[in-house]
Amino acid sequence: MLRSITRRLTSCRSHSSVSAGTPIRLFSTAQLRSQQLPGEDGQTTHFGFETIAEAQKEARVGAVFSSVASSYDTMNDLMSLGIHRLWKDYFVRSLNPGSRTDDKGWNILDVAGGTGDIAFRMLDHATNVNLDLNTKVTIADINPDMLAEGQKRALETPYGKSGRLSFMQGNAESMPSIQSNSIDLYTVAFGIRNFTNKDAALREAFRVLKPGGVFACLEFSHVNSSVFNAVYKRWSFGAIPLIGQLVAGDRDSYQYLVESIERFPTQEEFKTMIQDAGFLTSGGGYENLTGGIASIHRGIKGL
Repeated sequence: MLRSITRRLTSCRSHSSVSAGTPIRLFSTAQLRSQQLPGEDGQTTHFGFETIAEAQKEARVGAVFSSVASSYDTMNDLMSLGIHRLWKDYFVRSLNPGSRTDDKGWNILDVAGGTGDIAFRMLDHATNVNLDLNTKVTIADINPDMLAEGQKRALETPYGKSGRLSFMQGNAESMPSIQSNSIDLYTVAFGIRNFTNKDAALREAFRVLKPGGVFACLEFSHVNSSVFNAVYKRWSFGAIPLIGQLVAGDRDSYQYLVESIERFPTQEEFKTMIQDAGFLTSGGGYENLTGGIASIHRGIKGL
């Protein structure tokens, strides 16, 4: 499949077609870039390499993920050459959900997890490895299209109608429907870089976690080898937007995703943000994967 895509990349002439029955969205991120929504307080943030009013970002990011929802996991396979699956498997194994010895199970909140990729793995691990039938996962996502994709996929798993999986639409920066001190494990995978206010989201994660609860984040990060970094950047900025155009019919959204990775804080900077939110970190606070292309960050809410 990758060979076929490579051949198509070399012959691409900025042309894409839409098959019959494919929903056509009446916007693109390029169109949204030309819109100037007012910023009430003058605060700015980043949208990829752009500096925009904070008031614009939620709508802009929402447009991106509504556009890519149905092809999101396929694109992750192509963008990472399938490695994202290994990262996610390792991420879940390292957290070992369902390992507590009592019969209550874990209460897990998976944020920005619309398609269910992490949540299904969590429940699989709790059920099949730790023989825990009580752990539950709530998938929270700000984007209804991503949630709809996850709900559809959930029906193909043992958990869709089990009562152990639920979905909620909400903003990670403020989730009043989640009680304070109620969550055992808060996870966010490849989502936090899209948040408008990451510090507010981290403080909200701290609020909802129980004392002793764990914040765990899997996110693209910064490569720690200059040679490897040059190769990685060439792939990211050269190939990924073209693959997005060919596979998803959306170059602009994947251009943004590449730029958002580049703008994400370094491992040390993000560790400091986690600590500033009140979390305790140990063992360096993070673990690099594949030379730093991705990293796992963990923080513990003190007892």
